Amino acid sequence: MILKEIRLSRHLTQEQLAEISGLSVRTIQRIESGQQASLESRKCLAAALELSIDDLQQETFHMNRQSEQWQQLPLFLKIWFVFNFLQARPRRDTALRIQWLAHITGFVFCLLGLWSEAALVGGLIMLTTAYLFQLLSWQGDRYGIWYEGPE
Repeated sequence: MILKEIRLSRHLTQEQLAEISGLSVRTIQRIESGQQASLESRKCLAAALELSIDDLQQETFHMNRQSEQWQQLPLFLKIWFVFNFLQARPRRDTALRIQWLAHITGFVFCLLGLWSEAALVGGLIMLTTAYLFQLLSWQGDRYGIWYEGPE
């Protein structure tokens, strides 16, 4: 079930979703962690999110680019979706791994830049990439987009 992705795409907290659906926060947490939801819980969630039960049961989430939620996203988040980093289930550890790899590679190439100007340019590009991923991680934390489920 893609409840968490839908909830996050609509900028709702678990508490807000629980309130509008009439379910408890603990029930929302259980469903988001992968436990099976009862038919009654699925009906309440579908009604609150204005979806069909079938839509709620999907395993993947695709954001409709004509939707109001897509239109409300800031431009930089839309760009990151286009470059396919912000998938339906982005993981924070993946972003941090890329960030550290880019930092290390950038510093190594900057050191090699003592002998080669091209290596220095490559190192600066890698460091810029690392800092952009650091900004991405900060934005991900701010908007709560990280997927914490099994890989």
